[in-house]
Amino acid sequence: MNPNELLRIVDAIHRDKNIDKSIVFDGIEAALVSAAKKHYGEDQEIVITIDRNTGQINGTHDGNVLTPETIAERIGAQTAKQVMIQKIREAERDALYDEYMELMDQLVTGTIHRYDGGAATVALSNIEAILPRGEQIPGETHHVNERVRATVCDVRKVGSRVKVILSRTRKHLVTRLFEQEIPEIIDGVIEIKSVAREPGYRTKVAVTSSDQRVDCVGACVGVRGNRIKNIVDELSGERVDIVRYSDDMQVMIPNALQPAEVEEVILCKALGRAIVLVREDQLSLAIGRRGQNVRLGSKLCIWDIEIMTQDELNEQLEQAIIGFSELDGLDEELADKLVGEGFLSYDDLSVIEPDILMEMGGLTAEQVDRIVTQAEVKALEAEQEAAEQRRRRKEQERREAAMAEAEEAEAAADAARMAELEKQGEPVIEDQNAENEKKLAESDTAGDEPEDSSPSAEDEKKETEGGAGE
Repeated sequence: MNPNELLRIVDAIHRDKNIDKSIVFDGIEAALVSAAKKHYGEDQEIVITIDRNTGQINGTHDGNVLTPETIAERIGAQTAKQVMIQKIREAERDALYDEYMELMDQLVTGTIHRYDGGAATVALSNIEAILPRGEQIPGETHHVNERVRATVCDVRKVGSRVKVILSRTRKHLVTRLFEQEIPEIIDGVIEIKSVAREPGYRTKVAVTSSDQRVDCVGACVGVRGNRIKNIVDELSGERVDIVRYSDDMQVMIPNALQPAEVEEVILCKALGRAIVLVREDQLSLAIGRRGQNVRLGSKLCIWDIEIMTQDELNEQLEQAIIGFSELDGLDEELADKLVGEGFLSYDDLSVIEPDILMEMGGLTAEQVDRIVTQAEVKALEAEQEAAEQRRRRKEQERREAAMAEAEEAEAAADAARMAELEKQGEPVIEDQNAENEKKLAESDTAGDEPEDSSPSAEDEKKETEGGAGE
C-alpha cells in the first residue's frame, strides 16, 4: 500500500466522517493485524504499526520483521479491506455517539423526513433521529418537510448504527427556548432556577436576576410579550407562567401559586410540607383545574403544598389532636406539639423520626416504637376505609350510569316505535298518561250532563187517574 495514498485516505475519512485521524490509523492497524492472523494463524503474535507522519507500514511476526512488501503480498487485500471498512464504521459510530452524548438535553433542529404511526423521523445534520409519539406535545401534529426543534433525550449504540431519541415534552426544551429568546440568560444576568412542566397544558418557570436594575420577569416577557409569545408558539400554545424566585419559601410558594392570592404559608420542615391558607373564593384558583396549579407549584418549590381554608385547617387540627390523644403513651400536650409541627394524620406520625419524637415528648425508644406502631396500624385502617369508600362511590357511579343507560335505551326504543307507527300511518299516542287523562275527562263530562226534568207519559197518566179518584 502506497504510504502517500494511505495518508490521503486517512485525511479524507477524517474530513468526511469527522473521525479523529488517530482513530482511523488504529482501525487500519487492527484490520491489518486481523487479516494477518487469518493468514498466519490466530495464535500467532503479530504487530503492525503505521507511521502517522509518513504512512509507512511496519510489522513483526513472532519477532521477525515484516516488510511492507511482505505484508502486502501475504495479507489478503480483500480481507484487509473488509476489516478496515468495519473498523471505520465502528469508529464513525463511536464518533457520532460521542457527539450526540455531548448534546444530551440540548436543543437541535431538524426536518421531518417521515411521519408514520404517530412517530416522526427527523433528519438532523448527519443522522436521522426518532421523535416518538410519547415524546411529542399532546395535541400537536407534524407533517413531512416541517422544521422541528426538540432536545436530545437518549443516545444508544445499535449494532453499527447510533439511535438518537428526541423529545418535545421534557422541561429542558423550555429552558433551551428561554436561552435562545432571552439574551440576558446567556449573558448570565438572568438565571432560570427551576422549571415545572405538564407538556401541552402549562409550565411554570422561576427566574431571578443578578442585577437589581434588570426585572427578570419583565425581561422574559419582553416588549408587548413578544419574547414569551415566541416560546408559547413553539410549544404549540402551551401556557407559560413566569414567577420571581426567592430562597425564602414564605415568599416563593405564594409566587409559585399565582395568580391565586395566598393569605398565609405554614412550613412543616420535618415533613417538607407547606400548608397554604387561602380564602374560600381563592380555593379553586389556587388548586387549579384538576389540581394542576398546586401540583406545578409543588414541583417548582420542591415542597409538598397543601391548600386549605382557615376553617378546614382548624377542623383538621382538632381532629388530629383528638386522634393522637387516643394513642397509648401520647398525651394531649405532646399531641399539641406534634400538631404544631405539622403532623396532622396517623400517616404523618408513622414516618416521624424517632429522635424527634423522643425529644419532643421526653420518651424512651420503647415508648416511641409503641406509638409509631399504633400510628402505622391506624394509618392502615384509615387507608383501607378510604379505599372502601372509593369502591362504594365507584359502585354507586356504575349503578347510576347503568340506570341512565337503560333509560336512554328505553327512550330510544319508544322513539323507534313511534317512528314505525307514523310510517304505517297509525295514530301515535305520545304519552299514555295524557291519553288516560283525556279518557277520564270525557267520562266526567258525560256524568255531569243534566237529566231531563219533563214528566214521562206514564207519570202523567198516574197523576190524571189520581186526580179523578179524588
